[in-house]
Amino acid sequence: MAKGEETDRPTWSRQIEFTLAGIGCAVGLGNIWRFPYLCYRSGGGAFLVPYLLMLVVLGIPLLHMELTLGQHLRRGPVLALAKACPLLKGVGMATVAISFIMCTYYNVIITWALYYMFSSFRSELLWENCNNTWNTANCTDRVTNSSSSSTASQQFFNFKVLERTSGVEETGILRWELFLLLLLAWIMVYLCIFKGVKSTGKVVYFTALFPYVILLALLINNVQLPGAIDGIRFFIIPEWEQLLNVEVWVNAAAQIFNSIGIGFGSLMAMASYNSYNNNVLKDTLAIAITNSLTSIFAGFVIFSAFGYMSHLQNVPVSEIAVDGPGLVFVVYPQAFVTMPVAPLWAVLFFFMLLCLGLDSQFAMVEVMVTSLLDSYSKPILKYLKRKEFLVLVVCSAAFLLGIPNVMQVGIYVFQLLDHYTAIVSIMFLAFFEVVGVCWLYGVKRLSSNLLEMTGKRPNIFFKVCWWFICPVLITVILVFSVIQFKPARYEDYVYPPWAQGVGWLIALASIIWIPIAAVHTLWVLPGSFTERLKKSITPFSLDEDLENPYYQQKGAIMEAIPNVAVVSSIVPLSDKPPIQTNF
Repeated sequence: MAKGEETDRPTWSRQIEFTLAGIGCAVGLGNIWRFPYLCYRSGGGAFLVPYLLMLVVLGIPLLHMELTLGQHLRRGPVLALAKACPLLKGVGMATVAISFIMCTYYNVIITWALYYMFSSFRSELLWENCNNTWNTANCTDRVTNSSSSSTASQQFFNFKVLERTSGVEETGILRWELFLLLLLAWIMVYLCIFKGVKSTGKVVYFTALFPYVILLALLINNVQLPGAIDGIRFFIIPEWEQLLNVEVWVNAAAQIFNSIGIGFGSLMAMASYNSYNNNVLKDTLAIAITNSLTSIFAGFVIFSAFGYMSHLQNVPVSEIAVDGPGLVFVVYPQAFVTMPVAPLWAVLFFFMLLCLGLDSQFAMVEVMVTSLLDSYSKPILKYLKRKEFLVLVVCSAAFLLGIPNVMQVGIYVFQLLDHYTAIVSIMFLAFFEVVGVCWLYGVKRLSSNLLEMTGKRPNIFFKVCWWFICPVLITVILVFSVIQFKPARYEDYVYPPWAQGVGWLIALASIIWIPIAAVHTLWVLPGSFTERLKKSITPFSLDEDLENPYYQQKGAIMEAIPNVAVVSSIVPLSDKPPIQTNF
């Protein structure tokens, strides 16, 4: 029996379930919101070049690596990485930390979607015209020659939904409507996890196809609008000078990691429930390619609407004042106004966002809940009695931490959290994961794992990517992203230095587990420092020393310090493997 193989570990009842669960990542909010946002911010078509290149040399090889490791070791990211490289076992803990941080602010997107959905149950959409109390004199709902104007949908989002302040220095008051909707969103998340998600094949096919139906309808409508072709040109024709901007390459790599789910651990956890002899390459290509095609399809939809907005405001596409999540809550609503039965399209679209958001949120919360149960099941169940109460505690904590996002300053808090978590932190995690698996666990050992499982070794392309291209490319991107780091911003607003400092503390909250766990590994291993260091980079060395008297001597302290080396894999609350999606 191979190392890590378990005969009693539950597996997917049908292998197609895992493939569909992985492809579910392709219909997440990241494809509809983050990809067009980063593409627009990085010069349109110029972003597609590094994005597709990163998909081929980073996305597909690293996804193949994660699925191979999870399937062979039959463990989730925490224990799999502890086995593969004990010194870097903290990477697994960091993935749990980053998932929890993201879930505290990610639910705010669901909150906004609920606000828009409830606001759409009326005969005339509130952002159709400028005849509202929150509209200013420069509002427009028609073609104008004024470059200083803003559309009704922009003003609805900024002045009605957010009631945003001038900057992060001005906190404003709590938006009670958003606060109650945030509470409702968390109640829905809790009920999903509390009851368990029992998905049939029909539900999976519906949730996978429904977003495409809506996006296709929007595209058909948008391409008929005046100016749409200008937006599409901006999307597909590169500004070649933008390729000299390192930020464009960093954003492309970050989007690949975020959208596919590399570095978050969910796909590795799901792969651990695969049949041991499953062909992981087939799943890798299906997940990665479908994910990127979905992003590009959504790009045509959003940029055709961009062209229409530029026509309305009489400004170039590159100068439209829309940033971050405003793409979903400004550009798409503007497109609805031109469609027949506009309220119906709005309700369907925001219901689609709600479904996609809940799937992703469920996955992120589940990572935290199950990791806590795996690490501290006895003390938790001793005091909380039932695991459902732990779910309640985690959801309540995340809800409280998310309250600043629904104040009038909320959009600035949201953008700060997203910038330092989804872009900065994930690059550090990816770097240490690649070093731990590709170099310390080794390409040779990884190839042997594939041979043992599938009867075939990886081809030369994957070996070269794992051994050289991926580590070097991620190292270069990480170094340049630090050297040429640009502070977080929202539209034209640049955050003050103290806010940037808070952002780095947020990033550190997940990264800090890597050095802490490395010190812990070196401390618990027996022998001289040189011997400990050698063992710490030797796969499965902690497994071999579990019975060592020196290791057991420190058992009392190990109970006080989370022993991430022996945390079991991320497992679902039910007895079946989870179907998860990533944004």
